[in-house]
Amino acid sequence: MSVFKSEGQWPRESYQLLDFGSGRKLERLGGQLLDRPCPAAEGFQRNGQVDWSKADLRLDRRGKPIGPGPRELPVWEARYQDIEFGLKLTPFGHVGLFPEQHVNWQWLTQQAPLPYSRPLRALNLFGYTGGTTLALAAHGIEVVHVDASSPAVAWARRNAEASQLQERPIRWIVEDARKFVRRELKRGNRYDIVVMDPPSFGHGPSGVRWDMQSHLPALLADCLQLLATETARLLVTGHSEKPDEWDIQSWIDEDLQAMASGLALDLSVGRLGLTDLAGRVLDAGYFVRGIAP
Repeated sequence: MSVFKSEGQWPRESYQLLDFGSGRKLERLGGQLLDRPCPAAEGFQRNGQVDWSKADLRLDRRGKPIGPGPRELPVWEARYQDIEFGLKLTPFGHVGLFPEQHVNWQWLTQQAPLPYSRPLRALNLFGYTGGTTLALAAHGIEVVHVDASSPAVAWARRNAEASQLQERPIRWIVEDARKFVRRELKRGNRYDIVVMDPPSFGHGPSGVRWDMQSHLPALLADCLQLLATETARLLVTGHSEKPDEWDIQSWIDEDLQAMASGLALDLSVGRLGLTDLAGRVLDAGYFVRGIAP
């Protein structure tokens, strides 16, 4: 299994992991220094190279500001290549950017070399603030971006405008991922690339409940049917303990064996990681990748 480090890819002014330990991480995001909870940092000692007291904002386990500093931060920005992200603190302690995903953006675009004989189509489920969508769109790929949260989709659209990508062929859909995929199957639509970053739990429009352990297998099976046989690319990422990357790989293998379409995927699994100033790697979740041979 490979661990992909994120060092050397982000401009220092946009993102740095400075230190982690004792269940927390210290990051510079677009010029703001944040001290946030991080379960993956449990059991580690801090590297001692950084003054944590200089954090602009410190959050508790609920994502709420603590300490004598400010209670909130104004909206600010971070840039990755030609993509600009508007950042803001959410009620859950997120800021609208998961920097470890950049290695997946690189992989996706490397698997779709220019020029194309026809426009490639991608489906991005649980698309959040649009990092993957914009990376694909910047590479000339048509994208359907789906998220059950209307504020998240609006945030992604603002990022597209800030990145000068608002005229690219992107469809913005506010809907439950499972319902949208089932409808696409009925319509006979197909995609070259399917990407998803599902949460462990959640609620969609009208209170539709999502439980990853219960609902992901059926969604994966449907998404495999959406993939074009010769150009298929699949990416699943997550942070869940169960299912983990091996469970997901097993589900995909079982589905492929049962399919009559002839779809085949070479699968690989691995861990994402962020590297601090001392060269230590902080685990940042898993990936499962599939590519038509």
